[in-house]
Amino acid sequence: MTEQDKPAIANSSTIVSPQRRNLLRGAGLFGGGLLAGGLGAGAWFGKLASPADPASEVVPYRGAHQAGITTAAPQEAIFIAFDVLAKDRQGLQQTLQLLTERIAFLTRGGPAAVSPPKLPPPDSGLLGDTVAPDRLTITVAVGATLFDGRFGLQSQRPRHLGQMQAFPNDALDAAWCDGDLLLQCCANSRETVIHAVRDIIKHCPDKLAARWKMDGFLPAGAVRNSSTPINLFGFKDGTGNPETADAAQMNALVWVDGKDKEPGWAKGGSYIAIRLIRFTLEQWDRTPLGEQQGIFGRDKGSGAPLGQQHEFDDPAFAADPHGRQVPLDSHMRRAEPRLHGRHDARLLRRSYSYSLGLTKSGQLDMGLVFICFQSNLQTGFIATQKRLDGEPLEEYIKPFGGGYFFALPGVEGNAWLGQSLLQVTA
Repeated sequence: MTEQDKPAIANSSTIVSPQRRNLLRGAGLFGGGLLAGGLGAGAWFGKLASPADPASEVVPYRGAHQAGITTAAPQEAIFIAFDVLAKDRQGLQQTLQLLTERIAFLTRGGPAAVSPPKLPPPDSGLLGDTVAPDRLTITVAVGATLFDGRFGLQSQRPRHLGQMQAFPNDALDAAWCDGDLLLQCCANSRETVIHAVRDIIKHCPDKLAARWKMDGFLPAGAVRNSSTPINLFGFKDGTGNPETADAAQMNALVWVDGKDKEPGWAKGGSYIAIRLIRFTLEQWDRTPLGEQQGIFGRDKGSGAPLGQQHEFDDPAFAADPHGRQVPLDSHMRRAEPRLHGRHDARLLRRSYSYSLGLTKSGQLDMGLVFICFQSNLQTGFIATQKRLDGEPLEEYIKPFGGGYFFALPGVEGNAWLGQSLLQVTA
């Protein structure tokens, strides 16, 4: 880690002026501010707003698991896949170490780096002279192609990790699929995630080549109110998600551990399935409300299962065996049939909407960045997708990209992301 990335921490031997003390108090370093552990909140200086300012919020990047998985989803996201340019293991290690350093700085925040006028500026300047943390998380995941033999990692490939195969309704475009490395960048504001992506690309020009990129967003009101987001079809998306605060559920559904018979280095990581799904919104907007609700199995306004009153009411499938209330082929009933209790869909969804512009035929190019995390890709996303095969919603959606990835385990102390993988194959 470079000197400029290290946090400036006031200690008992530091002489602090009254003006400096006021600044530190605003940053949360005195008296129960937004401290979030270790090198986290309050360790950056500059022109700061009050502690209530969302731009000052820090999500620590260190821990047993990476941030950005069970972390509450903020409003903005960028998903970007890369091909690794390293020629050998040493080059891959340098890439992962540099990524860890940049993530440490960007998620903590601090003064933007400067250079003499005759040199290119080391920072884009998009966030001004101080880089605010803004609740930024950067989650790093690896694709199956990283285990193709270039780096001697073949024996340590996660059991279920492979390149994404097309399902019957897919129209996959290779230019929008797969990659050696995936970064999921999420933050409160659009400029923060753009700044983070530009920073990483600037620092890794000889290490990473961008393959595909998709921007995502959530409804601002849902983020402010911690309510279920509404997707571009106008329906609540994520009602049936497991509770991320329930550690036992997360261990059962999301995190890889001894139960999964994966390589030892993978403990604490999670499989990612990411799908770029285009919606045919012009067609959808001409579909009668009753038909829309039958396709999803929910009331469009309240989000309640059809026949119920409230969003989180039990859909009572057992009392409706013929689908008179909630159609048997509806999205909610196919995705989670509740044949074995709750969470037949053994995954955690964390999806974002996207808007790209227009297709070649002049239609709105909008849809969903579907992303889910699970400890077992086969019993998670793949099993769920097979249940959805042939659902009526397929008339209005067209998956065209994405891939399968494995989110690296978290890091603690002075470790770097991917260290356990490279050490076990040394």
